[in-house]
Amino acid sequence: MSVQRHDWTKEEILAIYNKPMMELLYDAATVHRKNHDPNVVQVSTLLSIKTGGCSEDCGYCPQAARYHTGVKGNDLMSVEEVKQKALQAKAGGSSRVCMGAAWRNVKDGPEFDEVLEMVRGINKLDMEVCCTLGMITENQAKRLAEAGLYAYNHNLDSSEEYYKEVISTRGYQDRLDTIDNVRKTNVTVCSGGIIGMGENIEDRAGMLVALSTLNPQPESTPINALVAVEGTPLEEEKPVEIWEMIRMVATTRIVMPETQVRLSAGRTQMSKEGQAMCFFAGANSIFAGNKLLTTPNPDVDEDMKLFNLLGMNPQKPFTKKVQPQSVEAKDSEYQSLGEKPKWTRPEHKIERNEAAKEKGKELRNA
Repeated sequence: MSVQRHDWTKEEILAIYNKPMMELLYDAATVHRKNHDPNVVQVSTLLSIKTGGCSEDCGYCPQAARYHTGVKGNDLMSVEEVKQKALQAKAGGSSRVCMGAAWRNVKDGPEFDEVLEMVRGINKLDMEVCCTLGMITENQAKRLAEAGLYAYNHNLDSSEEYYKEVISTRGYQDRLDTIDNVRKTNVTVCSGGIIGMGENIEDRAGMLVALSTLNPQPESTPINALVAVEGTPLEEEKPVEIWEMIRMVATTRIVMPETQVRLSAGRTQMSKEGQAMCFFAGANSIFAGNKLLTTPNPDVDEDMKLFNLLGMNPQKPFTKKVQPQSVEAKDSEYQSLGEKPKWTRPEHKIERNEAAKEKGKELRNA
């Protein structure tokens, strides 16, 4: 079970997920110890460098412009502000900064040039840099790599089948194509999904099939529990039970033995004991800081107290892969191509998304 496979079937993954809990935990912990130091956790800080106003209709996202969620949008942060935030994160124990922008896809131009400077600046602080900016082309991926990007995040969110029940404005294949574009560089891939969106266990297994059959598998996989935000189409979904989260983490660890499994959104709803069980089951990465883009997250001091309690230590930067070297903009081999790729817009109607959009219109016009 500790060897990376790329031919997992949904039936095999369901059999793992549904094992008796004690057997599942034992198997996952065994795989974890064969591939990772069980007392080390990679700590990242997620920074929203451009918030709100997104044109997508992702049913879970409070940053979608069409929903009324109370999220205050902001323009792109300055390079200097991002650098200061990175220094604060480093002082708090983070080895990686992940910058998120509420974009459908990257567009060549001044804002992307600013992001490239942010990447260069954080890399020079000897921190790993991750970006999540939406869909990107091969040339854009190469420009990010050249700037010193360590990882690119682009989640699959769910199974391909259930994805259509959550998002209508972008296609599943576009997500896979973006990951493929990143793989044409030396940048590592971070890709995972969300549970608790109304999907069934078969959909959770389907997502893991999609992730595990990538070759190579993602170096990092976030497992998020939905944080149901008022105003979004998924606002009425019940919180994920901790046992579901533990099962999902353990199954991911077994199916993706070398991947860093990130315990992501939803940690504020978990007890210390629940989080400890997730670490035992194979989670070895977290986001630190009191906010994940727009949703609450445990305070960094609380995380460090939990680490001390469990005898765990933050992972040092560039432990898994050597630090990339940043090429300055004036020396760059890859330049803006002014690309305008035609990413797909399926635009099928999702009833609950349409209802939330209409409710948002009414509230804004009230």
